[in-house]
Amino acid sequence: MNTKHSILMALSILLIFSMVLLVIFGRKGLADLKLLHRERASLVEKNMAVSRKNLALYREMDRMNNDLKYIEDIARRELGMIGKEEYIIKLAK
Repeated sequence: MNTKHSILMALSILLIFSMVLLVIFGRKGLADLKLLHRERASLVEKNMAVSRKNLALYREMDRMNNDLKYIEDIARRELGMIGKEEYIIKLAK
């Protein structure tokens, strides 16, 4: 091997090595791809949580529109209301 061939070989190896580094760590490289995968997984998880909450709210809304016992229960618990023929008896301490 002559010197010219050795220098060319070293430059080729250096070029290939720098290309590999660029693919792994460069913009839109494998490191960014891994970060995007993590971000996507987080967004999918948040989306599922919002969907579950949305479904629970839809069910509650449906019950409020169609279930008189549920409406009565909410009125009693949250508003302190009583029925027509009911009385509140307060005992002295």
